[in-house]
Amino acid sequence: MAKRNYNRIPTHLTEEQFNHFIFPCLIIPTKGPKPKVTYFVRFNYIMKVLITGSQWKELVIEKDGTGHPEIHYTNLYRTYQRWVNDGSIDRMLVSSIQLLAMRKLLDVSVIHGDGTTQAAKKGGDMIGYNGHKHINGCKEIVFSDRHCNIIAPFLSAAGNRNECALFKAAYTEVKRAARAIGLSLKGSVVSLDGVYNSRANRKLIFNSKMKPNINLRKCDKQRGGRPQHFDRDIFEERFRVIERTFAWEDKFKRVLIRFERLSKMFRGFKCLAYTMINLRHFCA
Repeated sequence: MAKRNYNRIPTHLTEEQFNHFIFPCLIIPTKGPKPKVTYFVRFNYIMKVLITGSQWKELVIEKDGTGHPEIHYTNLYRTYQRWVNDGSIDRMLVSSIQLLAMRKLLDVSVIHGDGTTQAAKKGGDMIGYNGHKHINGCKEIVFSDRHCNIIAPFLSAAGNRNECALFKAAYTEVKRAARAIGLSLKGSVVSLDGVYNSRANRKLIFNSKMKPNINLRKCDKQRGGRPQHFDRDIFEERFRVIERTFAWEDKFKRVLIRFERLSKMFRGFKCLAYTMINLRHFCA
């Protein structure tokens, strides 16, 4: 039996790839001295932190001509912090989605969604105790197409929040991303787990001229009422797509466990990881 060939997730970009996919999304300061270390080198150092999950001060930095590190790790952290605050990393993710749409690599006939929870070891904002997994952490909801491409920035919330109540805010991110790249979602099927089943969520999907495909739990079937359309094959595809996406995300060790006290800094690493997953078609 032939082995399927999946594109490898990029962990290091060449200078040509960086200039084509990443550099146009950055806001370059117009004042001040010119940096001694290029943004291409800084980006790959940040990617090394994302891949290895190491602390900033433990990052292995190359030496310059005088035998000293070419850049201090605090400068790298400030660069990453600036990219998070000015929205550069968010633009990287949106740009990767737009590129997939232009190359006809998106299949939004079915949109799969699911949530997951990351443990937080140092506390911080948006932290809550998840009684199901017995951890303190934060929750995220991710939407992808049929080819494991992330089509919307994820929604971050405390770990004790119910995913059903978070769906409206997460779904708004999907529509915002679609409008930003000019992508029509009319007629698409939204495939979700049973935890998202509610009258409000179904009405929200119907009003967007989309079709919900939500697995009914045993308690929902006992309530009776109008029978809901449910395609078992699409739901089983949802499990394969979402679990593969989360498995690719686990390749980036920095997002396995949250060590950032600020949720926006953790979200920046998440968006950077999802950007690399989307760019696997071009940077493998």
